[in-house]
Amino acid sequence: MRLDGKTAIVTGGASGFGAGIVQTFLAEGARVMIADINGDAAQDLAAQLSSAAIAQQVDVSDGASVQAMADAAQATFGQIDILVNNAGVTHLPTPLEDVSEEDFDRVFNVNMKSVYLTARAFVPAMKSRGAGAILNVASTAGLSPRPNLNWYNASKGWMITATKTMAVELAPSGVRVNAICPVAGETPLLKSFMGEDTPEIRAKFLSTIPIGRFSTPEDMANAALFLCSDEASMITGTALEVDGGRCI
Repeated sequence: MRLDGKTAIVTGGASGFGAGIVQTFLAEGARVMIADINGDAAQDLAAQLSSAAIAQQVDVSDGASVQAMADAAQATFGQIDILVNNAGVTHLPTPLEDVSEEDFDRVFNVNMKSVYLTARAFVPAMKSRGAGAILNVASTAGLSPRPNLNWYNASKGWMITATKTMAVELAPSGVRVNAICPVAGETPLLKSFMGEDTPEIRAKFLSTIPIGRFSTPEDMANAALFLCSDEASMITGTALEVDGGRCI
């Protein structure tokens, strides 16, 4: 029960890595807000899991929606101990100059602007309490970019830098900020990364991962649990590669 008595918000929490993090946090004693743009999916997951889980529809790229999420969390939990910025999108594999402005803006707003919006909504209270843990779900794409995912790669590189600068600024206030960098996993985004899901393309992807498999929600959840728990009280500003050796 490493999160006993803690409260947490997981954005993009209704599926994929986010759902894995939600389930592990609940199992370890936390009360968790499952925040997702798909409000029905968030409600369904909360109903399946635990009375300690609540659902919240949120568009993390919209300031008013993020503030509504923060207000709902405050009203329900009283305080927020852990914030996991997991919601993310990508554009399809495309030459960098051919990515549409609409797709670029979507990647920018969901992957980058959201980190600013959630910080604006939650950091002041964490600073005033002198405690809090923020986890940004970045990607190996921000460390070892793949061709034709240029603007997605760049957004995750931005998230890693944001993690480090947030960490150094907030450390004196008792707030820790870390990131995890997963390799491609069995999530709804996998097909988007690959362009199409065929045995040949899967084999090509797997050939770049020394351990020889995709990451799983459980892999991410275990790393997230450690970094958000008091066991990691001396760790801030790290971007932990959970990638089966992909970045070596």
